[in-house]
Amino acid sequence: MTQVSLSSLLLTVIVQSAFAQNPSSSFPSSPEALNWLQKIATAPRHYNYVGTFVYSSDDQIETSRIIHLVNEEGEQEKSMVLDGPPREIIRNNDEMRCYLPESKTVVTEKRWLRKVFPALLPQPLINLDDNYIVKKGKQERVSDYASQVIELEPRDDKRYGQKLWMDLNTGLLLKAAVMDKGRVVEQFVFTDLKIGGEIDKDLLKSKYSGQAAGWRKTNLVSSTQGSGKLGWHVKDPPPGFKKIVEMKRNLSGKSRPVAHIALSDGLAAVSVFIEPHSGEASSPVEGLYHSRGAINIYTRTLGDNRVTAIGEVPPATVMQIGNSVTSR
Repeated sequence: MTQVSLSSLLLTVIVQSAFAQNPSSSFPSSPEALNWLQKIATAPRHYNYVGTFVYSSDDQIETSRIIHLVNEEGEQEKSMVLDGPPREIIRNNDEMRCYLPESKTVVTEKRWLRKVFPALLPQPLINLDDNYIVKKGKQERVSDYASQVIELEPRDDKRYGQKLWMDLNTGLLLKAAVMDKGRVVEQFVFTDLKIGGEIDKDLLKSKYSGQAAGWRKTNLVSSTQGSGKLGWHVKDPPPGFKKIVEMKRNLSGKSRPVAHIALSDGLAAVSVFIEPHSGEASSPVEGLYHSRGAINIYTRTLGDNRVTAIGEVPPATVMQIGNSVTSR
């Protein structure tokens, strides 16, 4: 065999090997599926609905009730966790108030990156096709509604896939699963749902508002910063992840605001918190990692600071982001 032939053979093997590792990297998404996905993203902001849904991951199962109203004032919503310690969230557009009766605490914050089923998709959807192959699946029945399945297959191993079941008429999300190589990592599903119709505004009032006057108040409202103003930088994020905001953020139990950088690939979001060591938390932490469902958390020490990266992404991705934080 000549040297040219041998070189050609080696090149062919290399190309085939790379294609075998990520055979779908160049496949385009279905335009029809992308249109369905946009409908899923906008539906929760346009319809009244009342329902009960179940969240499951690992050995955890949690049931919640949600009431959502859209009128001339925008969106109003009340969600209640029905299992374990009681929790209630009242939302008026992007203003959120969480009642925690066991600790007699009221937490207020903005809806920055927080997602509540069925409003799990960001709006607007940007560059999803760069990182996911969006495909139209079959039709199935969920909570007595005819649904269309939409699948998001990651183009690499830096992000999870998703499988979404949407109501054929409204686009409202009926069921959602985070997928890791065919395995369900976590799942939301409505077990009872009514879409449309009138909703009494009194149903959106907190049942704790009357007794919460004397409770402890915690305000988590953040102040956004101009790019680079925090003095921290994620120098080597995984492909597709871009910084979407940086801010000073109040956190429960912290005496002063912490630096917060948020990154996203258009679907999944990762938050990075940087805070100075203080008191008993001053001992160095090297590569501390834990998870809950699809949420992975990674903590490390950087000089006199503690860096925490948290997001609905695989462990290697959250570790890469956490290890990429540097001071400007």
